[in-house]
Amino acid sequence: MNNKSQKLVIVMPAYNAEKTLVDTFKEIPQKLRKYIILVDDKSVDNTVKIASNLKLIVVKHSKNLGYGANQKTCYKEALKLRPFAVAMLHPDYQYSAAYLEELVRPIYQNRYDFMFGSRISSRKSALEGEMPKLKYYTNRFFCVLQNILLGVNFTEHFSGFRAYSVKVLKTVPFEHFSDDFLFDEQMTLSALSYKFRIGEIPIPTRYNEKSSEMSLKKGIKFVAETFMLLLIYELHQLKIIKSRFFAPRS
Repeated sequence: MNNKSQKLVIVMPAYNAEKTLVDTFKEIPQKLRKYIILVDDKSVDNTVKIASNLKLIVVKHSKNLGYGANQKTCYKEALKLRPFAVAMLHPDYQYSAAYLEELVRPIYQNRYDFMFGSRISSRKSALEGEMPKLKYYTNRFFCVLQNILLGVNFTEHFSGFRAYSVKVLKTVPFEHFSDDFLFDEQMTLSALSYKFRIGEIPIPTRYNEKSSEMSLKKGIKFVAETFMLLLIYELHQLKIIKSRFFAPRS
C-alpha cells in the first residue's frame, strides 16, 4: 500500500463530528493518513475547523443533503485522486480506524472487491460493546433474512465501516442511490448484482455517548425502505422488473 499505484483514499462523511473527529483521526495508522477526505454536510459545530487543523482535505456542502448524498460526494472526490481502493470511516468514533489495514488488505490481495467490518461476530461482543439491544436484535433479524434472500452468509449487513476497490465505485450506479441511510444497503445489493466479491472482518463493537445514532423515526423509515429494496432486488433478479440500481440482465 506504499507505492503510488496502490493509493488508499479514506473518506469521512461528517455531520456535527467535533466531539469525536480528533479521536477518530488519531486511530488512523500514520502511514495511511496521506489521503483523507472529509465531506461536511453543513455541520453547525466546529467540524470543518477541526478537520482543517488536522490538514484533511475538506469538502463542504452548502446545505444539509443527507448521509447518502454525503457519500456520493465522498466517492466522487476520492475518484479524482485515482485511488486503488477507498475506505469509508465515520468520524463519530463508532468504528475503530486501527482496523483499516486489515479491512483493505483483502482488496489489495485481489481476494475481494468490497470489504466491511462486522460488529456482530458474536452476541457477547456486540452487547458488551454497548450496542443497544433493540438495534442488535433488529440487525440480527435482517441479517438472517438478507442472507437467505441474497444467498450470502454475512454476520452483519448494516456496518458503515467499508472499503471498495476502484472498480466497484466505477461500476455500481451510486449516483442514483438514496440521499439518506438506505445508500449503504443499495451499495451492497448493487455490488452483489454485479457479481463483486464481498468479504467481512470482525471489528470491536463500540458505542458511547458521543457516537451518532439514528432516531426512531428514521429507523422505522430505514427498515421499511430496506424491505422494499429487497423486494425490488428479487423482482429484478427474477426478470419481472428492471431497476437501474442493479446490473443489467443478460
